[in-house]
Amino acid sequence: MANLKEVRTRIASVSSTQQVTSAMKMVSAAKFRRAQNAIFGMRPYATQLSDIIAEIPVDEEIHTPYHTTRKVERVLLVVVASNKGLCGAFNANVLKAATSRIDQYADKQVDIITLGKRATEQFAKRGLLRASYDELLDNPTFDAVAALADTIMSDFCNKRYDRVEIIYNLFKNSLTQILTNEQFLPVAPANAKPDKNTTHADYLFEPSKEDILRTMVPLSLRSQFYRIILDSVASEHGARMTAMQKATDNASELLKELRISYNKARQASITNEIIEIVSGSEALNN
Repeated sequence: MANLKEVRTRIASVSSTQQVTSAMKMVSAAKFRRAQNAIFGMRPYATQLSDIIAEIPVDEEIHTPYHTTRKVERVLLVVVASNKGLCGAFNANVLKAATSRIDQYADKQVDIITLGKRATEQFAKRGLLRASYDELLDNPTFDAVAALADTIMSDFCNKRYDRVEIIYNLFKNSLTQILTNEQFLPVAPANAKPDKNTTHADYLFEPSKEDILRTMVPLSLRSQFYRIILDSVASEHGARMTAMQKATDNASELLKELRISYNKARQASITNEIIEIVSGSEALNN
């Protein structure tokens, strides 16, 4: 059994760690609420915009450069992770999925754009990193994210890449983040077999479907990219809040065990002292 000094040192250490994890949990909870409100406010707009565009059939006459499908030879992967750790498997899952996707494109030219220092550190070692935009995650604004989206869209239209995919964590709730690999470009065509139970709005297009499509598709892609960043940020704070809650609970359980161990060690020490005193008294009497 450990001596009293060792147990007291461990109790103090665990108590200090518990205070840190509890404080981090409260900070993450505050950030999580703001990120959650942001993504819940953005999703309806992005979804409705995508639904309107989906109502416009794309064919040879009505077409945009963003719908062009080419033989895949050059691929751009946008990997969205986080700048900080202590958020459970949030980063590990993204990096694992990105690595697996790179292996699938082993015979293609693959470039990586990262958002998040964890992903930047990982892929810079492999020589696949084209650019990193870690600062966007600290305070994501639509203008800054849209500028990056415009760069990616321009590269696709100029045939620098034949496919663009984004790997990130889709936000569901504070306990659940869904690892997602989403095709950003070319724009996927609408479902050819519409659901019979789904009601479609009857839109009047003015001036023309083609003009509207060429204007709205870039706007939709910017909104989609911004929604993805907000999804990832909300997922990160939710994952960190959950991880810190678990760490705080584990520290509480460990403190209980340490205090029981301390009490047992203290009781054993007192018992030994009593035995020594009684034994000494008996020896003097004899």
